Amino acid sequence: MAQQAERFVLSRLAWLGSLALLALAVVSLPLGNPVAALAALIAAGIVWTSPALPKQRHPRLWQLTNQMLVLGLALVLVIALWLGIDAMRYWLFALPLIILGLLPPRLGPALTIVSLTLIFLGVTSLVGDPQRHQIISPLALTTALAGLFFLLREHKARQLAPLRRSDELTQSASREYLSADLYKEIQRSEREGLDMSVVLLGLDAHLSEPDADTDIQALLPRIGRYLHSRLRDFDTWYRVADLQFLIILPGIATAGASKRAEQIRLGLTALLESYNLEVTVSAGVAGLNIGDDADTLQQSVASALQSAQKKGGNRVQSWSTWSHTPPGDAQGSPAT
Repeated sequence: MAQQAERFVLSRLAWLGSLALLALAVVSLPLGNPVAALAALIAAGIVWTSPALPKQRHPRLWQLTNQMLVLGLALVLVIALWLGIDAMRYWLFALPLIILGLLPPRLGPALTIVSLTLIFLGVTSLVGDPQRHQIISPLALTTALAGLFFLLREHKARQLAPLRRSDELTQSASREYLSADLYKEIQRSEREGLDMSVVLLGLDAHLSEPDADTDIQALLPRIGRYLHSRLRDFDTWYRVADLQFLIILPGIATAGASKRAEQIRLGLTALLESYNLEVTVSAGVAGLNIGDDADTLQQSVASALQSAQKKGGNRVQSWSTWSHTPPGDAQGSPAT
């Protein structure tokens, strides 16, 4: 609930900020300041494409657009300083915070250094301008504060990284913990003499219309809720790829895991069909055998899923360790 409330507040503030910037752009044009209008429009675009307003489709495209707008704003402000447009000087104070706050760590500090170098070179050319020192001191202070914010954010992200066990979209367990968790489950199954199987679900989006991936990305939270409702409390599942989920089923042999995978597969297919998506689902199943470890078990179940999809998808395929070649379909035949 706290996370939802935080997102709600941020989204409302982002809406208000973008509207205020659009109003500033409209007001600047009649006043004869097109550069300020352009900067305000770019800033509104930065807010609109920022993570504060989550986008359901093409998240990577929105992220790239946001980064390009930040670069564009930096370029406009530096050019305005060099052209001697006084009204744009105060925009420079927010530039370090915008760059370090929105650009990735590998790009933000470098662009900040380049921008500040160009800005200070431009300021040194303002010989005799009484506002010259009024620019340098506040800019140095805001840059220091932005750098402190950047360092604190990165330090916090590194501290919290080991605690993030859930995928944000689907609420599945994080992929980084898969091998360690699978190793522990294998050790427990061998110690207690229990069966164990893994299931790898994959959406056959490549077998359908080319735009299906985009629509499926928007449905990932709904898919996550469905999978959570179909699994036991002690089952664990992981999002291992954009459209693939691995499920660990303790205490279930291969035959039982195949039946369970078929039930989940049919349910997921029905869910996708309810949203008018003609996307089929396949599943690979692999049981724990003597000598298996976390890596070999993942390789086996991935090979089983690959075999199912090569046969046209829309089916469950089990892995045979005796022949190292996938046998016939584990459950049923492709739906027609």
